[in-house]
Amino acid sequence: MSNTITSRTDAPAEWRVASADLSNRVRLPYAERGDREGVPVVLLHGLSDSWRAFEPVLPHLPHSVHAYAVTQRGQGDASRPGSYRLDDLVDDLAQFMDAVGLSSAVVGGHSMGSIVATRFAILHPDRTAGLVLMGGATSFTHVGLEEMNAELAELAAEEYDDYLRGFQESTLARPVPADFLEMVVSESAKVAIPTLRALLDDTCLVDFSSELATITAPTLLVWGERDAFCSRDEQDRLLAAIAQARLSVYEDAGHAMHWEQPERFAAELASFCAEVAA
Repeated sequence: MSNTITSRTDAPAEWRVASADLSNRVRLPYAERGDREGVPVVLLHGLSDSWRAFEPVLPHLPHSVHAYAVTQRGQGDASRPGSYRLDDLVDDLAQFMDAVGLSSAVVGGHSMGSIVATRFAILHPDRTAGLVLMGGATSFTHVGLEEMNAELAELAAEEYDDYLRGFQESTLARPVPADFLEMVVSESAKVAIPTLRALLDDTCLVDFSSELATITAPTLLVWGERDAFCSRDEQDRLLAAIAQARLSVYEDAGHAMHWEQPERFAAELASFCAEVAA
């Protein structure tokens, strides 16, 4: 089975929405924006989110950035194949790039997405033109996600929506538009508890920090100074491990800094892409 693309005609005018059917029988919805001759960028969301997590950012990107925001397996309206290992998500990304015709791209990810992007850069250096890590860490075994999995194991089904709302709110240092927050909570509720726990165990808590020094791509670290999950120490460890890394600190922002300051993030992403292209 080859990779194929299915387009939607009801997408917002600002971007195109479609689905990629991969040869492994996984379907990944995505949004696409920008000139087809622009610098290609693939954006990966955090745990329990979907491509819609980048809705605040996409309208602010210049057309010189050809952006793809992708929903990863098990989340949003993507397929739920039952396996949620890190290598599965990395392979999905490679197949997605094949499907849309990208030999290489700037690969960016937020939180869990940063784990997938980082692993992709290690395994596919020739396909990683640049790397953008948002709310990242050398290893997410350092940030208390084991506690989250234990909480989910004992959570009653009727408590799940409130738990997800609390989780999403904990990524913020200041309010975002109420309708956007309602949307991300609704997207999170599409993810079954067993799937969320599998993503935690098999993707988020995989420690490959000893391999970070092999990354050769220019790397932009984006971090909110009020991030409740990933510390400044983790950013410093990333800077020490990745040769071509630099850090951009978002004052008074939390773990989801791209929700709180989408215009700034879009501008920095566009500038980074221009540097990579040059």
